[in-house]
Amino acid sequence: MIERYRGQRVAVATLHGKAEALAPALGPLGLMLEAVPLDTDALGTFAGDVERPGSAREVVVEKARRGMAMSGCALGIATEGSFGPDPLLGFLPRHEELLAFVDDVHGQVIVIEHFGHDTNWVSKPIAPGEDLMARLEPLLAAVGLPTHAALVKPNRWLPSAPRAETATAAETDAGAGTGTAPRATDPVPAVRMPVAKGLSTAAAVLDAVERMAAASADGLARVEADLRAHMNPTRLRVIASLGEALRDRLATPCPDCGVPGFGRIHVDAGLPCELCGTPTDLVRAEVHGCSACACRVTQPRGDGRTTADAGHCPECNP
Repeated sequence: MIERYRGQRVAVATLHGKAEALAPALGPLGLMLEAVPLDTDALGTFAGDVERPGSAREVVVEKARRGMAMSGCALGIATEGSFGPDPLLGFLPRHEELLAFVDDVHGQVIVIEHFGHDTNWVSKPIAPGEDLMARLEPLLAAVGLPTHAALVKPNRWLPSAPRAETATAAETDAGAGTGTAPRATDPVPAVRMPVAKGLSTAAAVLDAVERMAAASADGLARVEADLRAHMNPTRLRVIASLGEALRDRLATPCPDCGVPGFGRIHVDAGLPCELCGTPTDLVRAEVHGCSACACRVTQPRGDGRTTADAGHCPECNP
């Protein structure tokens, strides 16, 4: 079944080295990965200066399709990452990464998910001033400088406020003027929040904190890990592992129609408590399916577990 893809061009929508991370897994299948220099900032940024216009699943498929449109490829790949505190274990950072494989040859879309806590995500406000470097040191250690980069932005950004003196044109991504002077009755255009990205030295972060704090309504800067793939080797490793998962999916044909890509599409919760049998929120079964036809097969959990620890039970541990 893998032979169906041999010699096929695949658009990888990225400016950040994702094609190189995926190539070791997908290259041996005969897929010809082509990095398409698609600027995806319009679909959301990690810094928050551009909001994601839809769900992560919608956006990752849209990224892949835009790369396909730019390149003329019938196959496309994109990834979309989401970071933040774990919704259940708030003290742990959580990384969700989606990889979309859009296949217009066979009429299917495969989305593979990763959820984990192996991430350097961090987001902390900090005040400029005395002993700033000493206060920054533990934060930069958590980010992982210099192998991982940091970004700095205003802690509280008010777009209507005049802040031009505090940020460079590159940081604001300001466009060129039209040569026409604004009139007093014209609406004030929204100003994009300044963000200093790709900071790999303590000195660069220190300078950015001073400038971004001056641009913030509360006088504070916010320091975060730069989560763009080319600035974050930890995330890039996760993307490479998703490439391996896609390779395994493409090696599995659908038992009904034969199209490659059969695999897990969702899970059913309700693993019973080991003591009382009450359904819990844990996964009970995996549903494997085909993205090109309606074939679905329900299978037990991959780890063979048949009951849940009583600590997860709403009756035994309310």
